[in-house]
Amino acid sequence: MTVKFQGKEVTLVGEELKVGDKFPNFIAANNSLEAVSLGDTKGVRIFLTVPSIDTPVCDLEVKTFNKRASELDKVTVYTVSMDLPFAQIRWCGAEGIKNVVTLSDYKDRNFGNVTGTYVKELGLLARTAFVVDSSNKITYAKYLDEITDYPNYDEILEAAKKAK
Repeated sequence: MTVKFQGKEVTLVGEELKVGDKFPNFIAANNSLEAVSLGDTKGVRIFLTVPSIDTPVCDLEVKTFNKRASELDKVTVYTVSMDLPFAQIRWCGAEGIKNVVTLSDYKDRNFGNVTGTYVKELGLLARTAFVVDSSNKITYAKYLDEITDYPNYDEILEAAKKAK
């Protein structure tokens, strides 16, 4: 799989996840610096990875999912980035983000490594979206070809609505 950042090819660490795969266990930090794993999540989940929530494309992506999360019944949206939890708290507070849970992969890069989203050259996560059903099966997986592009919001939300 080829992924680019501003037109230049970059290297993703780890294996690409596909529809039908079990979503791997991971460790990331929540806003209280506590470890969160896949077992701490439940139901239908959308996992989004972004380079940094405090950049224009990521900013709009998280705001859009925050707004549109109300369309989803019993679906939790997680945004994972390398941003420190303190920066995530500050940004979410300033932007009124209440319907998206932010997780940080700053400490061990575990989430990025197990999901194949860690960008070796940048030390950031690629832009991806995964929909995971209640049995931890991936029902939607998309690694954007260009990290600076916007995801297809409608496609992701439709996949989440169909997941059980």
